[in-house]
This record gives sequence, structure tokens and C-alpha cells, in this order.
Amino acid sequence: MAQFDVPLVRSKFGQTARADNWWVQPLAVLFGLSGFIAYSTWAALQGDHYRFGSYLSPMYSPELFGDPLFAWFGVKPAWIPAWVTGAMLILWAPGGFRFTCYYYRGAYYKSFWADPPSCTVGEPRTTYLGEKSFPLIMQNIHRYFAYLAVIFIVILGRDAWEGLWFNGHFGMGVGSLVLLTNVTLLGCYTFGCHSIRHLIGGVRDRIAGTPIRKKAYDCVSCLNSRHMLFAWCSLIWVAFTDLYVRMCSMGVWTDWRIF
Repeated sequence: MAQFDVPLVRSKFGQTARADNWWVQPLAVLFGLSGFIAYSTWAALQGDHYRFGSYLSPMYSPELFGDPLFAWFGVKPAWIPAWVTGAMLILWAPGGFRFTCYYYRGAYYKSFWADPPSCTVGEPRTTYLGEKSFPLIMQNIHRYFAYLAVIFIVILGRDAWEGLWFNGHFGMGVGSLVLLTNVTLLGCYTFGCHSIRHLIGGVRDRIAGTPIRKKAYDCVSCLNSRHMLFAWCSLIWVAFTDLYVRMCSMGVWTDWRIF
């Protein structure tokens, strides 16, 4: 059989034979993630207007410092710098979970690092080190951030429950629905995580012969199949929930009571 040596030709950055608008998705991700990072950083540095009655912003949950009736450690000590807010002390955990997420890493590799910008599109790098070298090797700690994320779902679930109580009486306001929607979307995103699915499957490559484990695995797979949808919906809703609580706390918006 005849053999031919086919030379490897490296495409220039952005060079492609694709005729579709391949750049739309990475550009949308770039603006979407940049917008969230900008807003969440600004909100985390404020250290105020994150609580309105029984409503607590998810960016400040759990409330570490603040109102002695709610905060875990009471009033913030004077020796802690003003810019070190409660949000700054906790957002590293859910932020780390999203940063190392299998979906998000593929999204921002294309949008921020152009590695590559899209399939069959030329990229700027000349070498490939993979995820066994720094800094990409840090992506392998995603499974541990997933365990922390589950804890935050429990805490946010408690916040949603507390958002149904007004002066000791059960009720529901628009903010209650906002908090409930927030924990629901975050729960779907978290429990649809690839690492959680592997954990539910018993950390095994084959789950044949274990019907109960297979049933649980299939249930998580239903969420996993919509992982990208829940990733974006939960991200947008977290920012909106913080904005809703903030606007109500500042008196800009009115929280309408349903009952």
C-alpha cells in the first residue's frame, strides 16, 4: 500500500473555511461572562443593601457579618478592611465551582483565550501543554468545588424558606418567588454537574447490574443534558436576585406581597 506524508499546516489566527457566523457564540459568551464578573465584583465590594427583611442576596449567603440577629459572626470587626465584605469571603467557593466547570471552561477557553475561538478556526497559540501543566491543572479540583457547591445549595434553600416568613407569619412576596427560583436553578445546575453524576453513579465506570444506582444516574443525566441551559439561567438569575434584594433594600423597587 502506498504511503503519503501529509504536512501539517497551522492555520493563522481566525483563519477558517467555515461560512457560518462562528464568532457569534464566543462573542456572546465573552460579553455575558464579562458582564456578570463586573456586576458580581461591584456587588461584592458594596457590603450593604444585601438584605431586605427576610430576603438575603445569594452573593452574601451565608451572612457572615452584619445584623447580629442573622449574621453568623455578628457585627463586622473594625480591624477588617472595608473592602473585605462577607461576599468577598464566600464567593470564592461558588466562583471556583463555575470557573472549573466542564461547560464553562470550554466556553471561556474559546471566548477569552481563543483556544481555539471555535471548531476548525485558527488559534493564536503555537504549543499545547494540555491540562497537566499550570494553570490548567487547577481545573482538576472541580470535583472538590462540587462538594462545596452542594453545601451552598442547602444554605440557599434555607434562605428561600426564610423568605416565606414575614414578621413571624407565613406568606409569599415576589421576592419569595425570586429566591425560590434562584435555588431551583442553582440546584439544577449543581446536581447536573459531571462530577456529581460520577459520584451518584458510585464513582464507577460501569453501573450495569445496579438498578437503583442506574436509576439515580439517569435522573442526574436528565439535568446534565441541559447543563449549559442551567449554567446560564442560574448565572443570570443569581445576579438578578442580588439586584432585586438590593433595589428593594434601597427603596427603588417595591416587593409586592402575594399573600
